[in-house]
Amino acid sequence: MFRLAVTTLRYRTAAFLAIFVAVLLGGALLSAAGGLLETGLRLNAPPQRLSAAPIVVTGDPAYHPPDGSGSAAFPERHRVDPSLITELTHTPGVAKAVPDRSFPAALTPAAGSGALAGHGWGSAALTPYRLVSGHAPTSGQVVLDERLAGDVKPGERVTVTVGGEPRTYTLAGVAVAQQQVDVPAIFFADADVPAGVDAIGVFPADGTSVRDLAKRLDLPAGVKAYTGDERGVAEFSGIATSLPLIIMSGVFGGMVAVVMALVVSATIGLSVRQRRRELALLRASGATPRQVGKMVIAETMVVGVLGLVLGLLCGRIAGTWIFGMLADGGIVPPQLRFDQGPLPFAGAAVLTFAVLRITVGFAAARAARIRPIQALAEAAVPNVALGRVRLIVGLIFAGGTVAIALSTPFMGPANAAAIGGPAGLTGSIAVAVLAPLVIRRALLPRITRLVEKRGTSGTLAVINLRVRAVQFGAILVPITIATAIAIGNIYSQTTQQQAAVDAFTKNLDGDVVISSTTGGVPASLTAAAKNLPGVTKVSELVRSKGWIEEPYDKSHTSDAWPLLGLSGPVYKGKVKKGSLDDLTGDTVAIPPGTAKKLKVDVGSELGVRLGDGALVKLKVVALAEGPSGYESLLLPAQLLAAHTTTGLPGQLLLKTDDKKATLKTDLSKWPGTSIGGRVGLADGLDTGLGVDAWIGYLLAAIAIAYTAIASINTIAVAVLDRRREFGLQRLTGATRREVSRMLGLEGLLIAALGLVAGLVTAAFTVFPIAMATRGWPIPSGPVWILLAWVAVVLLLVLPTTAITGRIAMRAKPMDALSSPVG
Repeated sequence: MFRLAVTTLRYRTAAFLAIFVAVLLGGALLSAAGGLLETGLRLNAPPQRLSAAPIVVTGDPAYHPPDGSGSAAFPERHRVDPSLITELTHTPGVAKAVPDRSFPAALTPAAGSGALAGHGWGSAALTPYRLVSGHAPTSGQVVLDERLAGDVKPGERVTVTVGGEPRTYTLAGVAVAQQQVDVPAIFFADADVPAGVDAIGVFPADGTSVRDLAKRLDLPAGVKAYTGDERGVAEFSGIATSLPLIIMSGVFGGMVAVVMALVVSATIGLSVRQRRRELALLRASGATPRQVGKMVIAETMVVGVLGLVLGLLCGRIAGTWIFGMLADGGIVPPQLRFDQGPLPFAGAAVLTFAVLRITVGFAAARAARIRPIQALAEAAVPNVALGRVRLIVGLIFAGGTVAIALSTPFMGPANAAAIGGPAGLTGSIAVAVLAPLVIRRALLPRITRLVEKRGTSGTLAVINLRVRAVQFGAILVPITIATAIAIGNIYSQTTQQQAAVDAFTKNLDGDVVISSTTGGVPASLTAAAKNLPGVTKVSELVRSKGWIEEPYDKSHTSDAWPLLGLSGPVYKGKVKKGSLDDLTGDTVAIPPGTAKKLKVDVGSELGVRLGDGALVKLKVVALAEGPSGYESLLLPAQLLAAHTTTGLPGQLLLKTDDKKATLKTDLSKWPGTSIGGRVGLADGLDTGLGVDAWIGYLLAAIAIAYTAIASINTIAVAVLDRRREFGLQRLTGATRREVSRMLGLEGLLIAALGLVAGLVTAAFTVFPIAMATRGWPIPSGPVWILLAWVAVVLLLVLPTTAITGRIAMRAKPMDALSSPVG
């Protein structure tokens, strides 16, 4: 039976090619998902500027809630107490301890990027950097990385923007890094470095084990020692917790497995249905049900295993490509190393093999149960009735989709996507299970009459859709799934992103925004902005995240509270009690609902853990409302800025009575600053949807890839299987053109039906999420995405149908009737 199974492959090339490509893509993507999981668990980031220090001590970059539920990355650098340097220096086995402080510094007039390029010269030994000309800097001098120095020679004057202010320094020397360093450094005299310590490089004494010494260091709570590739955690921000990558890899891998199973199942099912005559003859000639089932399993598994092997070989390429996109999108630091060892490939192989074996097992069971006489009858007139079990399963998934959609609008914005997102998948499964019924129910009299007006071709197209509903269902499934997942995920993300941006910007009163790319807005610019023409109000804006710990707020554990720092009267939210005029010093304004839940009021004291890990005591001076689900804690701008990485406000918000005059302001005195309209408020806004958005976009990409493969191959299988039908039609007087028109109408109807079914399914996700996040069911997002997707589907279905139709009609009609397949 195995030899027979292998022999049939040459006659069913199109069907088995579809399975081969689907499994290949699934194996590659599952290997990539496994690589993301391993990367998230290891979090290896080889150090660059700190590579010479065998041990690096720094503040724990991850926040751990008091109740122990998960962890989250600190949004700011978690610094250490400078007194720790002395303690480490006197620790037995330590040769020296070198502190490092990173701060924004940009060579002017070169464009600034906000990178932390400024360091004290003492920390040059941590790379190490070697002087190639000049000498070490003293106060008022700098040493430049060779890549920044250009034609400037030691002794000449250079302008460096530090803390948003341009300052003139003497170039003391030029240095070259002995290791790869992506961000060129600007070294200052240690006396000119801002206060604070980001990290401490520890050098063991001769004969002292690095690992043993790292374990023996007596470090205070919240401070950790890193060795090996883990030292990159201290150098690069964003490498703190594996949770985002673990979530992404789990959702991504699970969706790949489900979509692959649906596509492979539809393809195998179509292939088995088209072979009823062949299977009936095998049964009639003495083959047992078990033998028929084993043959179907064997032939599919041979193709599937070949696709799996090639998919695993492509897994490294797919993983590197996806990880590169995540790094470019800012989801993971580009310095994080992509780890994809043997385990991701082994896991992908086992999961893909299991999905393939289970899927083909169902098809084989149906093939084994088929009766010879029944199969011959269905080969002539296919049975389009659905079994009771299949009907019940489809209705259960349809009911689940409706239930999810009805419950999502009552969820908060933070939970809307998690609750409403699965509706697209459950709805797609419902359509996949009930596809023949969907096709037959969609053939309404108005539609059929419209198609039948196209003449004989239209009449035949309608008849074929009714009679071949099961076969056309295999084409409908990938189009519906892809449309539901792609459109549903993309518009869900654009809707949530816009809702978060609107919630932030609409609560601030101002029409001009000043931003800086050199680390922040200096105090001199804030003072000057108050005297600009047309300006009536000025407020510094500082954005960060934090947690309320005293009393403990259980509603925000791993997901932090948005913190907004203000220094002027620009907040438009309603103040229920107290006054924002008192928002100075160590104070805070909180939402009324939070105050009620924590049993605090105006005058109470809160312990707030800020973004750099500092626990500060703040007095509640106001209860200020915010958009439901998007509330923020309001703090004085100077207080919050002091606990950010740059130490400066990120923007200035101006309220004007002459916007045009204000926008003409010359800010060249402050390099790297820009002035613009309110749209600038959204620049750099962390909506907390970065990982979710990329999950959605990756799922959309999976859907598009699979629909291209599945649609092309399924259409090819279905059309090429109809050689006899086309031959008979041509013998009875139909021309090639009429048959081609019939196929074109069938393809157009199925494409349209797949798009409509997919859009309806996507609506069960998008509209409820829009209700939960925006308060009304109209989603946000560019219309061109929808139009482009419609064009993609039509370009997949119509040309494929036309090309395979020409191939199917290439033989003479009499030869087609005697074809061994179709």
